[in-house]
Amino acid sequence: MNRLRFLRNEKGESLEKVAKYLNVTMQTISNYETEKRDMTPDTILKLAEYFGVSTDYLLCKSDIRNPGKQIDDVLNEAMIGMSKEEYDILTETQKKQIRDFALFVKNQNEEYKK
Repeated sequence: MNRLRFLRNEKGESLEKVAKYLNVTMQTISNYETEKRDMTPDTILKLAEYFGVSTDYLLCKSDIRNPGKQIDDVLNEAMIGMSKEEYDILTETQKKQIRDFALFVKNQNEEYKK
């Protein structure tokens, strides 16, 4: 089972557009959706990237669309006291300062453990 048709419909993409992205025929995409044809690992990776989901989500091995993003969201809100929306409006310099400070604290903690 896969979520290709669901993701394609959710994003409002046509068979034709996804087929062009992968450089295959519309019939091939239809066959992927109905599981009449298996996707290659390369195709799975490309589709996951195209739809912004993990390969496990695409293949129905997980219900978490993007585990990395979920971890980032939790860290942003819980660890630095701001929501994802607040973090997103920071400048790249400000985001780098937060990351640098977090690494500084982590390194201090590692030195303390020695």
